[in-house]
Amino acid sequence: MNNSKIKDQIIEMASSLYHRGYSFGSSGNISVKTETGFIMTPTGSSMADLKPSELSVLDSQGNLLSGHEPTKESFLHMAMYEQRSRAKAVVHLHCSHSSAVSCMHHGCTENVLPPLTAYYVMRIGILPLIPYFAPGDINLAQAVKEKASKSHALLLANHGPVVAGTSLKDAVYATEELEETAKLYLMLKNMETQPLTPEAISELNKKYPKKI
Repeated sequence: MNNSKIKDQIIEMASSLYHRGYSFGSSGNISVKTETGFIMTPTGSSMADLKPSELSVLDSQGNLLSGHEPTKESFLHMAMYEQRSRAKAVVHLHCSHSSAVSCMHHGCTENVLPPLTAYYVMRIGILPLIPYFAPGDINLAQAVKEKASKSHALLLANHGPVVAGTSLKDAVYATEELEETAKLYLMLKNMETQPLTPEAISELNKKYPKKI
């Protein structure tokens, strides 16, 4: 896929996320890996009305070639690509329910959402929580690298999710599934739940192995 088509896809997906309430204001960012580098949403932009000429085109080292300056959280994307060799896209949002879960205290941070549905297991599986770092703190990149080798989906404490996929659609769909599961989790808080059993999870993983 050439850069023009990739830009169109980013704009289409970004607009869809915004208008369905997964993004707001100038929050959230998207990137796609190309044959020669990356294309990212620019810093300070709204997903509602991106323009092709504004999207940041980067080389394989992350240097800006054209467009506006990339998202200030570009290092998150680069960290994910470094650890997930099959990743072709990364989506980072501040969507409400996932962000709410990121603000909660979790006794175990290796996997902070239960396997409530089969589709969550299939699209996410394991969701580690990354400790809090101030916005723009480059140390967050190292923390992401350490956990990204184990999971293609991470939850940043007091921040939101970052998810890698084998395509932009795959990354967006996985992020949406994470958000909907977080919503279910909060709805069911303090209620007795019946998550999928380890046997059911194992069967799903065998039948639908993750490509990322």
